[in-house]
Amino acid sequence: MPRKTHHVVPNAEGGWDVKGGGSKRAIKHHERKTDAIDQARGISINQKSELVIHNKDGKISNADSHGNDPYPPKDKR
Repeated sequence: MPRKTHHVVPNAEGGWDVKGGGSKRAIKHHERKTDAIDQARGISINQKSELVIHNKDGKISNADSHGNDPYPPKDKR
C-alpha cells in the first residue's frame, strides 16, 4: 500500500507550496517556508500522512511521520 504524503516544495515563481503526494496542483502557497511547514504539518497530522520537506534545490531536507509509519521506533511498537 503506498504511503500517503504531503510535501513542502519550492515554487518556481517564488515562495513555497504545500502539495499532496503525486499532485501537480498546490493545496496552498506561502511566501515563507516556515508558514508552509506549519500548515503542511497540520494537514499531515490530521490526515495521518508522511510530511516531506524539500530544500530550494528540491532535495529532501526532512521528513516526519504522522501515522502509519512502516518503521516505527522500537518503543512505539
